[in-house]
Amino acid sequence: MAISDPFRGILPAMQVPFDPDFSVDEPELRRFTSWLAGHEGIGGLVTNGHTGEVFALSAKGRAEITRIVADEVSGRLPVISGICCEGINEAVEHAKMAKDAGVSGLLIMPPHTWLRFGMREEHVVEYFSAIGRAVNINLVVHVYPAWTKARYSSRLLAELARLPWVTFKVGTREMSKYDRDILAIREADENCTILTCHDEYLLASMVQGVDGALVGFASFIPEMIIALYKAVQDGDLKQAQAVQSKIFPQGIFRNRGYSEQDVRNILSRNWIRFLKDTWRQQNRF
Repeated sequence: MAISDPFRGILPAMQVPFDPDFSVDEPELRRFTSWLAGHEGIGGLVTNGHTGEVFALSAKGRAEITRIVADEVSGRLPVISGICCEGINEAVEHAKMAKDAGVSGLLIMPPHTWLRFGMREEHVVEYFSAIGRAVNINLVVHVYPAWTKARYSSRLLAELARLPWVTFKVGTREMSKYDRDILAIREADENCTILTCHDEYLLASMVQGVDGALVGFASFIPEMIIALYKAVQDGDLKQAQAVQSKIFPQGIFRNRGYSEQDVRNILSRNWIRFLKDTWRQQNRF
């Protein structure tokens, strides 16, 4: 259960613009932040996710990106920062730096060692509990695909849902387990916020009764993702299907006039080249 207002709606996982020397392009990041924040239906902004080059950034660099984004939105929207660490002490250190930078919540990813070697469920609870006690702000559980060694059982998700800091970003990517996971979380705490992160099949995951989406796609086609979620909330399946058909890269290519290279950039996650080259041509920010 979240300790403050839960995260709802569409939360873009932001990309990071870099200069040629790999320093952060702050003016570009501020423009990007302002552009995203200007869309009605955006429920928050997420820094230092996988889309945000988290693996390439130092602890100081992650905190600085978060500070810039939080400063630019000036309290208009909550800012969430990803925590991607290998142990409790490191995670607590990063969490404190993110809180000092102005976040309203933290997106907690499984340590890489869990992905390679697996983990005990009690260690997962201990990990989240230690971070929560250290910073006392909302924690978003990043649920990885069911086929990884860092898979969280439905029973574990229910246990995490009972912690006083927790909401969920569910990316199970196995739809039968996804359904069971949502049910387990709701039974543990009916008010717990659940966000889908299935960029590649958003409609199928949204209709399960989630509270929004935390996805990278929302960083470059936010209006489409917002429209899809609205259609789902309104119970308009035909409209939702129509919007979903435009979300796929080939749909973007056909309906928005992007070049074949734009589509390749999207698929290769070369997001910032796509943002700079395409959006500036269209005067989008």
